[in-house]
Amino acid sequence: MTFRERYGPWALVTGASAGIGVEFAVQLAGMGLNLVLLARRKQMIEDLAQRLESHNKIQAKTIVADLAQPDFLARVITETQSLEIGLLVNNAGFGIAGKFLDHELERELALLDVNCRAQLILTHKLGRQMAQRKRGGVIFVSSVSAFIAVPFEAGYAASKAYELFLAEALGYELAKKGVDVLTLCPGSTDTEFHQIAGMRPFAAMPVGPVVKSALKQLGRRRVAIPGWHNRCIVWLLKLMPRSVPTFFAGQVMEKRMPL
Repeated sequence: MTFRERYGPWALVTGASAGIGVEFAVQLAGMGLNLVLLARRKQMIEDLAQRLESHNKIQAKTIVADLAQPDFLARVITETQSLEIGLLVNNAGFGIAGKFLDHELERELALLDVNCRAQLILTHKLGRQMAQRKRGGVIFVSSVSAFIAVPFEAGYAASKAYELFLAEALGYELAKKGVDVLTLCPGSTDTEFHQIAGMRPFAAMPVGPVVKSALKQLGRRRVAIPGWHNRCIVWLLKLMPRSVPTFFAGQVMEKRMPL
């Protein structure tokens, strides 16, 4: 069975206007999947859809939606009701760097909505359809931060731990329904994430190999950690008391926060 037969004919990619989301769209289009591109920035996803359709024999639809809003699902349902979505890429997310008590509460709540609530909603809705068809896949884009309690990035790291645990549990449940679930846990990656979060990038991997590792391991593993250095970090973290990496993460974050 080809990748398209197993996870097609349509894939929905959230956060598809930049970075890892764009790369997922590009690589999936190259594998012959039609695409639903969801993001807030209309012009960017429309330009991407046009480019992918012209370079690949696929169809690409766009949905302009803010996953932090409570009613986003109605728009998604309306735009996709006639489509058979076999792959959901829960990529949308953002981080906030700095002292937790200095952040606006509304910004922290928006982070939870986008990084956790929206992914739960979309997985529940589309996962049911996949389970009925006895095939499909869901990819959660988490982070190496899921394995560490990170001072000065507390809400973000906690949201990534939520994604990791949710995805691993659903991987067990949905395997019996023919649906593969993968958590992608990249380290620092060359995207606009750091600028939005308000911190300096460090040893950032290019997006291409990060996405390629996820698509290669979907259906084979439940957690993908691209980059040997990131895999070593996670392995070491499992050997330490949790207070130790938290201390060192706090030391590093204090130096990285100012742009």
